[in-house]
Amino acid sequence: MNLIIVESPAKAKTINKYLGKEYKVLASYGHIRDLPSKNGSVDPENNFQMLWEIDPFSKKYLKEITDTAIGSNKIILATDPDREGEAIAWHVKEVLDQKKLLKDKKIERVVFNEITKKAVTKGIENPRDIEPQLVDAYMARRALDYLVGFNISPILWTKLPGSKSAGRVQSVALKLISEKEHEIEQFVPKEYWTISLNFKNKDGKEIPSKLLIYNNNKVEKFSFLNKETVNEAINKINSKEYFISDISSQVYKRNPAAPFTTSTMQQVASGKCGFGASRTMQIAQKLYQGIDIEGEAVGLITYMRTDGTQISNEAISSFRDYISSNYGKQYLPGIQNNYSGKKAKNAQEAHEAIRPTEITRSPSEIEKYVNSDQFKLYDLIWKRALSSQMQSAEYDRNAIILLSKDENIKFRASGSVLKFDGFLKLYKGIDNKNEADEILPEVKNKETVNIDKIIDMQHFTEPPSRFSEASLVKKLEELGIGRPSTYANIISVLSTRNYVDLINKRFHPTDRGKLLAAFLEKLFAKYVDYNFTANLENQLDEITSGKVKWIGVLENFWRDFNKNVQSVKQKRTREVLDLLNDSLGELIFNTTQDGEIDRKCPLCTAGKLSLKNSFRGGAFIGCSNYPECKFTRPLSKRKTAEQNALPEPKSIGTNDSGKELILKSGRFGPYLQYELEEEANDTTKKKKSKKKIENKNFRNVSIPKGISIDSIDLERAKFICSLPKIIGQHPDTGKDIILNSGRFGPYLKCENKSARIENSEDIFTIGLNRAVTMIAEAKPGRISSSEIKYLGEHPEDKKPVRVMKGKFGPYIKYKSLNATIPEEKDPNEINMEEALTLIEKRKEYDKNRKKKKK
Repeated sequence: MNLIIVESPAKAKTINKYLGKEYKVLASYGHIRDLPSKNGSVDPENNFQMLWEIDPFSKKYLKEITDTAIGSNKIILATDPDREGEAIAWHVKEVLDQKKLLKDKKIERVVFNEITKKAVTKGIENPRDIEPQLVDAYMARRALDYLVGFNISPILWTKLPGSKSAGRVQSVALKLISEKEHEIEQFVPKEYWTISLNFKNKDGKEIPSKLLIYNNNKVEKFSFLNKETVNEAINKINSKEYFISDISSQVYKRNPAAPFTTSTMQQVASGKCGFGASRTMQIAQKLYQGIDIEGEAVGLITYMRTDGTQISNEAISSFRDYISSNYGKQYLPGIQNNYSGKKAKNAQEAHEAIRPTEITRSPSEIEKYVNSDQFKLYDLIWKRALSSQMQSAEYDRNAIILLSKDENIKFRASGSVLKFDGFLKLYKGIDNKNEADEILPEVKNKETVNIDKIIDMQHFTEPPSRFSEASLVKKLEELGIGRPSTYANIISVLSTRNYVDLINKRFHPTDRGKLLAAFLEKLFAKYVDYNFTANLENQLDEITSGKVKWIGVLENFWRDFNKNVQSVKQKRTREVLDLLNDSLGELIFNTTQDGEIDRKCPLCTAGKLSLKNSFRGGAFIGCSNYPECKFTRPLSKRKTAEQNALPEPKSIGTNDSGKELILKSGRFGPYLQYELEEEANDTTKKKKSKKKIENKNFRNVSIPKGISIDSIDLERAKFICSLPKIIGQHPDTGKDIILNSGRFGPYLKCENKSARIENSEDIFTIGLNRAVTMIAEAKPGRISSSEIKYLGEHPEDKKPVRVMKGKFGPYIKYKSLNATIPEEKDPNEINMEEALTLIEKRKEYDKNRKKKKK
């Protein structure tokens, strides 16, 4: 018998069906060993020797592997075809070797780029050895992550209470998010104006155009800064006569995009499907490992962790046949499209791009076998891959130059018409750059034209946009920081450690996150520097290619890093906060008219404002005269301004009952208040406090998080106060679908299902069709802003099992039991089996603790 070892049970199940009885496929359930979170796991004084510990969760699966290995003739390590997969294979081999189970046994390493019968058979027929350089690169990366986390995190616990941890790459991502927030907070809008003009030719046809040259100077964004300069320009424009001085036409080609890499898949799935990076990877993993089709598990896509943009010649040949048969030869380029030069800055692995395993399996054919999320992602992957081998789209682009007779003022009119759709035949609607036809009338050179309408528009510059998951992944990739396989985990850690909030799908750093970013920038500046982190990533890649030795990379890093750590350890907490006061300066304190930092306490006037930090509440600004003066405010000046934006209640108008709607600010944020009808008052139950008795005639309605108070007009106020409201009835059950807003934000509810509305602004526009779709995709039970993932029902009592975000890190929630998730595990990757193991371990721990108390 031959033993095949893979990572996941889903992959094992699929491969088992492809191979005969002489093979047995078992899963390791990911990494079987890791560095324990204790001192000495990596020893810099002894060539960075590592102390590996078998994961308690993995013990029972490892026992099954070792028991089976005893009676096996050959052991085949078939873990994923990347650096992590190579490391898992190495760990399994090391453990089996330590148990002396490899004597007289053949051990092989095989990889499958896709989970199909053909690919699995081919992989088994072409074994190789474990690549030591890939293992070395893994060892270096794991040691670096341990050395950074294990040395900086204890400093945080003493100097910045409440801060959980600091990671090598996650800290750089947090710095990006915090710097973006600082830009937004310091942003001052600038006014500017634009001028466009509609001409008419002799046939009365309109020619829309934009001002290009004014007074012989090129018109820039800030050429017109106020209404006065615009009026002056308009008068001058009106005083001139115009003619057509030039007509040009050219064919413009738009080329198809390369097939997906991990990063581009995450970005497009975020924009088109609303999936986070972790969610995208979970769905892709399932599509790769196998979907049940007519009783057979079939891998639908190739391996989803890849930097490569190339596709195998065999796949390209099948793509070209499919395009020719289904769309026509005019959609087929003369030679195959090549994307080998389109790799990302930090591309490393030699895998294919993500593509369907069989292009003949169109999205419509597999739709009945997959759920809605799987279908959406497969549809994107299929269309992106196939369109990458189609002809370019062609446009006829026309331009008309309109000139004043004195040649001082010039306008330009542009138009384009789609001549041949090419790849857009398939990819239109997915591509954000779809261009609508803009047809210009036929005109002749030197033809005189008349002014029909001058349009002047006032604009204000916009602050930079906060990062979404897609744009953060794109930025990290541009900087060469992290790797595609790590992006989802980086984002997950920032969120579960409460360093960022995801509001309306945009990252907002929490005050705790801002303080941590400032701390690292001030005291560990080198190690959160973008170039340093990117260069370190390059060195790790050079280990993979054999250019440098992993011990040397670690020695160079540890030498300076250790000195930095010892230096920071000597600083007192007050000294650290004083450094941060100076570092953050005008970002957290007001400034005088002279530009000086103003730290005078506005309450007692004698004290000095300073950074404070509490274990529970995180960072805030307080007075140095505490406890005599108890003045506090948020760390963010913007949040402070929002709190102070409504010092007095503001009347919005009256509702349909003629009662006044008042916008107020409270300790939990802005809210609307209105007087109840008398009938409503009569139904009021027995009061529990004087405060409730005093307010029994009024109803307070919170403004959902993510909705600006500046946008609250009468119509919006009435809508918010009308919640909960029925959107309509579910077409299948006839039950009401209810829109409401709760403590965790707006949501939809139908029977026992609730679906969170991610973007609060959507509550004003959401319709029945979208509501039905969201309810269909929702899981049964209540929703919570702290929920990371719903795992399903416990097999014994059918009670829900969830992965939750807690103040002290992620945990498993089952009934009243909370089981901590180990730091080395990504909470988004936890499955039900792992959760059940953690639940049992927690039960055992609680039982032992009770015994000790007795």
